[in-house]
Amino acid sequence: MAEGAATVLIPAYNEEKKIAETVRAVQKIPGVVRIVVIDDGSHDQTAQRAEKAGALVLKTPKNLGKGGALNLGLTKITGDYLLLLDADLGQTAREGRKLLEAVVKGQADLVIGRFPERKRKSGFGLVLWFARRLIRSYTGLHLEAPLSGQRALNKKALTALEGKFAEGFGVEVAMIIDLAKQGLIIKEIPVEMKHRQTKRDLAGFLHRGKQLIDILGVVLKRLR
Repeated sequence: MAEGAATVLIPAYNEEKKIAETVRAVQKIPGVVRIVVIDDGSHDQTAQRAEKAGALVLKTPKNLGKGGALNLGLTKITGDYLLLLDADLGQTAREGRKLLEAVVKGQADLVIGRFPERKRKSGFGLVLWFARRLIRSYTGLHLEAPLSGQRALNKKALTALEGKFAEGFGVEVAMIIDLAKQGLIIKEIPVEMKHRQTKRDLAGFLHRGKQLIDILGVVLKRLR
């Protein structure tokens, strides 16, 4: 296996519109030796389209949430690095190469992709503000995109996480806190990525509410 080889984990829930395009874009990233799509209880053609595009597909019998889906994906990783990407990035998933290059070059143990500034806000920013404050309070880090799911990790980071992610939507915040507390280097870099924005509707507010509850759960667990 070539040095710098990476596995890509893509959790997906009802992402049939974008998943094939995302997988094909990831295939163009140098160093990627395996693409694992975790179909987290989808009711559409996500799994079939991901497999047809060339990904290894794992299906869950029910929706496990993001953290649970990623943990299932960890059973299939190979190589020296791990790249986490969202399923709805489409062609912009190729920007994941910037994250991977940064960890391969030793710039950080965890590299987080920071999206371009949005002209229109999808919500009121409460969850993002809360995540930033929590991380600053617990670690001293000033991060702009603590909720971004676009991340690259090296083996040192995976070992520090004991080979498991936090469950649910608190996975990103938990990862930052746990690695920072152990002295690992965390860095954000800009990426030209685009994905679907959560809308200011009932579904959007419910999603953000679940996200906030999961983040609170992550913090309370680490206070015990």
